[in-house]
Amino acid sequence: MRNNQLEVLYKFEKDKERLAAQQLQAAETEYRQNLERLSSVGDFRLEYMKRLNQRSIEGIDSATYTHFHAFVAKLDHAAEQVKIAIDQSKAMAEHKRTLWLKQRQKVQAVEHLQEIQQKKAQVKAQKLEQKMFDEIATQQFVRRQ
Repeated sequence: MRNNQLEVLYKFEKDKERLAAQQLQAAETEYRQNLERLSSVGDFRLEYMKRLNQRSIEGIDSATYTHFHAFVAKLDHAAEQVKIAIDQSKAMAEHKRTLWLKQRQKVQAVEHLQEIQQKKAQVKAQKLEQKMFDEIATQQFVRRQ
């Protein structure tokens, strides 16, 4: 493959790698945000349960207790929904990581091809230079004779 073709391929694959890295970062961010949401819901539930406990000590009517209990059930449901979102976002982040790694391997393969091509060009240039020096030496030898 010619150098120009490799350069175009390298730029194309590198752009795809950057896009894959951005998608991976977005997926990881979503996963972390879901973890934070679950923590927030858990903290809020704990605080609400403390309030319920305090109100129970002070005395609470059954309607208020039912209201508290229903709200805690809604918080539990919300936590379950966030856990589902966590599982999905974790799977997505892992998938995006796999895609990024595959793309990174493609970029590295093109880089390797470029290195090989560069070494071949160096060897060719060195042989050409050596041939030129040999011709000069031969011409000088012939002139001395």
